[in-house]
Amino acid sequence: MAEVGFARFSAREVAKRIGYSVGTLYNVFGTLDRLLITINTRTFQLWAEYVRQRLETSGADRIQTLVEAYFGFARDNANSWTAIYDHHLPPDVVIPDEQNLQRGALTQIIVDEVAAVLPTQAQSEAPRLARSLIAVVHGHCVFDLNGSFALMNISQPMELALDRVWEALIHAGAAAPSR
Repeated sequence: MAEVGFARFSAREVAKRIGYSVGTLYNVFGTLDRLLITINTRTFQLWAEYVRQRLETSGADRIQTLVEAYFGFARDNANSWTAIYDHHLPPDVVIPDEQNLQRGALTQIIVDEVAAVLPTQAQSEAPRLARSLIAVVHGHCVFDLNGSFALMNISQPMELALDRVWEALIHAGAAAPSR
């Protein structure tokens, strides 16, 4: 996935590279969707670790670190990152609870950091606000990676995303960061 991306991904190629038959892969995973769920869950785990590592050496503005880590992981792992969003599950396929928990670790990091900048009375809104802010950053990141911002002559999409995030956090009661 990391090498060829979602559109060119093939279970047959995976089987060939690891020395298994395609049938063995399907015996282990059941369906192509379940194989893709597992691969994408692994990407979420790597992404969460990437964010944790950046937060360990973060400066005072940990929200900036989150936004930079979002863009950094997406830029460094474009094929894997994009595959998360390009794989659409059929309505009858459910992500296993264990994998949902693993995927949710990334969101929880963001929720915790958002809650940390909010005043006590607003912290209960952190999960909802964090998810909305993820969508804001994600949209900016997609436009960065697909070239849409370049077509609009916007050269600093990460900074724009950070500005939008801080505007929302300040509106929710967070103190503005010192820059």
